[in-house]
Amino acid sequence: MIAENTEPLLRLTWTDPVTGTRGYLVVHTLVSGLATGGTRMRAGCTLGEVEDLAFGMAAKTATFNLPVGGAKGGIDFDPKDPRAKGVLTRFCQAMRPWLDASWVTAEDLGVPQHFIDEVFADLGLEQSYHAAISRAADPERTLRRVQAGLNAPVPGGLLLGDVIGGYGVAQSCLGAAYAWGWEESATTVAIQGIGTMGGGAAWYLHEAGVKVVAVADAAGTLYDPNGLDIPALLELRDRFGEVDRSTLPAHVQQLPRGAVIGIDADILVPAAISYAITPDNFDEVAAKVVIEAANAATTPEAEAMLAERGIPVIPDFVANAGAAAWAWWLLLGQVGADPADSFLRLRNEMQAKVALLLGEWNAEGTRPRLTGWALADSNRGTLVEGAEMAEATGVPALTIP
Repeated sequence: MIAENTEPLLRLTWTDPVTGTRGYLVVHTLVSGLATGGTRMRAGCTLGEVEDLAFGMAAKTATFNLPVGGAKGGIDFDPKDPRAKGVLTRFCQAMRPWLDASWVTAEDLGVPQHFIDEVFADLGLEQSYHAAISRAADPERTLRRVQAGLNAPVPGGLLLGDVIGGYGVAQSCLGAAYAWGWEESATTVAIQGIGTMGGGAAWYLHEAGVKVVAVADAAGTLYDPNGLDIPALLELRDRFGEVDRSTLPAHVQQLPRGAVIGIDADILVPAAISYAITPDNFDEVAAKVVIEAANAATTPEAEAMLAERGIPVIPDFVANAGAAAWAWWLLLGQVGADPADSFLRLRNEMQAKVALLLGEWNAEGTRPRLTGWALADSNRGTLVEGAEMAEATGVPALTIP
């Protein structure tokens, strides 16, 4: 059971021979011999953190009926350090047995997709989905499909692979608004983090007519109760997702970084770091619902305290699962390079799941995480039964076209 089986299959600790940096791989679950989960890099990353995230990935893949298990990689190193690529390259080289056979990784905090793909290319592995692509009936065709999907242009001058995760978070927010009958133009959102995930969510919420009244980066919180000009702000970001303050309009208020938690908005989206909402600051939350765009954004204790205040948390393994789900739909040939197809499927699936979670919250007071776990357990049971039947009959459990 997803909710009960918290003991991972594998914990692996690596030490970089050059810098002494520690890196970690945790494989929580294998399904069809595969596990999926990104690789993050941040100073202070711990084995416990990576283990929590691997568990979250197992829940994520089960919730979205993906025929793979969950894993996570993490490196305790500053991604802004000029030695970061060397550290990531040596980490991936050390993980080759898992990356070759079982672990499908991708971008995460501090590691953009293009960055990890560069490292994989340097190692002769072509792309970070290597373990899955190598199993395909025609690996070259599958690689072309994956690259076409990742690099498909979308409005705003960006690429589909860079925005799909944020799009999924935006649809989670809209799903919450629709569940409670809120009009888009009357809904307000505060977002902690304006990198790949937070920035993408902000863009698509703005496009939908929602007022994004606050965003926070490492330098502080930017606030406008009438709604920020999100496209203009995104243009001011550097490659680390920080906004250049030198040309900000005068009416945009500059507040401390932590102020975003207490902004008076309908929806709070922690999209930057894990454990952003804790027992120390949960009482500052002014939103009606929290949408976890960052992995493990709310500690279990804080989530329980928020529930007592009547504030539900849409858990990360639902709210931010868009990128992982889409990557596997792309690998399995269920979507292609047309962004419209990907957006439609993700919109439908994300809004339906959020409606289910908030329906149980509204009717029974059941925390969304518990409803999500129940859905994951049901889906995983069906997948495992199918895999066992396939094994018994000699049919491959997972076919990648």
